[in-house]
Amino acid sequence: MMLAENIRMFRKNRGLTQEQLAEVLGVTSGAVYKWEAKLSVPELSMIIEMADFFDASVDALLGYTMKDNRLSVTIKRLKEYRLNKEHIGLEEAEKALKRYPHTFEVVHESAVMYRVFGIERHEESLLRRALDLLDESFTLLPQNTDPSISELTLYGEMADVHLMLNESEKAVELLKLQNAGGHYNDRIGFVLANNQNLTEEAVPFLSMALLQSITAIMRIIEGYVTVYCGRDDYHSAEALLQWGIGLILELTQPKKASFLEKILGRFHVLLAFTQIKTYSDNKALASLKKARSFALCYDDSTCPDMSNIRFVNLLDRVSAYDDLGNTALDSVNHAVSDFANEKLSSMWKMISGGNLSE
Repeated sequence: MMLAENIRMFRKNRGLTQEQLAEVLGVTSGAVYKWEAKLSVPELSMIIEMADFFDASVDALLGYTMKDNRLSVTIKRLKEYRLNKEHIGLEEAEKALKRYPHTFEVVHESAVMYRVFGIERHEESLLRRALDLLDESFTLLPQNTDPSISELTLYGEMADVHLMLNESEKAVELLKLQNAGGHYNDRIGFVLANNQNLTEEAVPFLSMALLQSITAIMRIIEGYVTVYCGRDDYHSAEALLQWGIGLILELTQPKKASFLEKILGRFHVLLAFTQIKTYSDNKALASLKKARSFALCYDDSTCPDMSNIRFVNLLDRVSAYDDLGNTALDSVNHAVSDFANEKLSSMWKMISGGNLSE
């Protein structure tokens, strides 16, 4: 409350000294001084009398603003406390839990807040409270309308808390039970790798996570290239492709073809198109020659599977499936055709026809 400051402000706005206000209220000037110095607080009846004298509401004199406690506003306020790292949010979370004890959004947002602050402060009591609230979130999950939250993500959040509590076995157990589609391969591998007795057990999980990441990066790059080309921002598209190609090349192994060669062939066609659009025909020609070289490398290989990728160590062979074409050369041909660019098609026809030196 801002009572002391407001008494002073209202008094000065009326042009009164402390002695004059004391005379109006029938108290000593020392009493007014103590109120404004926060040494004492006036009785409720006196607060009401001052509010009446200043033509203000009691709330205005006290400096009190009624909080909007509607559900949507409460959740938004809790998120802001968390994002701004205001630890008063923990008190507000408990108030919200009492006001909305069986509401998924409140319970889960409170759980997230306790988890985040518990991790930052390394405070066990906060982390334990987060686990309790996450456990409660499961029972309320049918209320959830946020597609980014599911049983899978709740288990992941619980695993994070167990890790902070040095309960890695519980964390790995949860993640393995909920590892549908290899969703948690990277996290399981990371936790196992940091356990001196389980480092070898981590390798298959890390390998599969790496393969999943490569696939995701390929999609992201090609998606962004499509966006940039749609904006006629060919320089950005070229820069992103150069980065992606460099990354993929670091994962290839000499004399061991893998699915990466097929992707490199396609990416070099995309690169050639951006280079034509930036008036770099010589670079485009070189890129198309590389596209053909990578495609032939893949097609000439007897077993171009995903296991031949650098850093990947799997017991079983893993094959890649795509809709780019039966062969890598088909993939390159399709990529050239998709652009329907006369110059690109002409350059590719010359190279694939063998009219230029390899």
